[in-house]
Amino acid sequence: MDVSVGGVGELDLATVRAFVAVADEGQFSTAAAALGISQQGVSKRIARLENQLGVALFERIRTGAVPTAAAARFLPHARSLLAVADEAVATLVRQPRPLRVAVLGERHIEMRAMRYYLGRHPERDIEIVLSNAFVTSRDALLAGRVDAAFARAHGGPRALPAHIAAIPVRLDPLHLLVGKDNPLAGRAAVPLAELAGSRVWVPGTSVESEWTDYYRELSRYSGIVIDSTRRAEMFPGVDPGRGPSPMDMILEHIAESDTLATFNAEGFELPWHPHIRRVHVVDPTPAYPHALVWDDTDPHPGLAELVGYFRENYDRATAPGCWIPDSDRALFMSEPG
Repeated sequence: MDVSVGGVGELDLATVRAFVAVADEGQFSTAAAALGISQQGVSKRIARLENQLGVALFERIRTGAVPTAAAARFLPHARSLLAVADEAVATLVRQPRPLRVAVLGERHIEMRAMRYYLGRHPERDIEIVLSNAFVTSRDALLAGRVDAAFARAHGGPRALPAHIAAIPVRLDPLHLLVGKDNPLAGRAAVPLAELAGSRVWVPGTSVESEWTDYYRELSRYSGIVIDSTRRAEMFPGVDPGRGPSPMDMILEHIAESDTLATFNAEGFELPWHPHIRRVHVVDPTPAYPHALVWDDTDPHPGLAELVGYFRENYDRATAPGCWIPDSDRALFMSEPG
């Protein structure tokens, strides 16, 4: 299917789909896997679209591909274009589409929560959509790519509009990960106040997002210095397509250091490493506020059951001992109305 665009000619939806896939995945190889075509095929489609639009859409870096400023402007329109096309096809074939739910990644707690839910409700037609640091779950929801998303409901580079509803899902406690030779390695727990002035490496905060905003607020509250150095800067010359995974590289780097530390959420699945020590942070425990958010103006018919399940299973008793930003407190700490 082609779409006519004034001054540009016919936009091929296949090239637009490839563009969105690379923007979402952050790598040509994973975009190719998601589309079911070769990496060379994705590269050709992107090159054709760049030639047609007359702009570069991606900056090729060691860790994959980063959207350019032009791509960032084009991305929401590309998503809308694909959403309209998909809805048109769905209308013609008269098949109800699945409920699309965005999660940040395979290792995150919300993915495990969804697997648990689907394991007990196999009849529910749900499609899980993976997001990433460049296109977050909230971005996917606001662009109309998904019907609901697991994300932080408040904070971030832009506020959610009034028609986005939210319920609390989980407060995920943050622990420190340190190497065996770090002075904190022998301690089971450390008070948050004792970490004032300490430098903690959180590479995911190199991109502006709702979790970057969370760590900014935590830094203001606690005095912890958040180090936003990107993985690519920490590991220069390393080919991201070969060797250990990024998470394995991070753990190895921390394990070899007697000073470096990073935060890790309790619900995040880590690779095992014999020299990594987990130190609990207490009095209070910083926790990341995971919510389920959705567009309340025209919700998917299958959304009510999912919302009801997570609303019923939120453990509000964990909230009093946790620190979260003030903007999230009403949703996570107030009694349900």
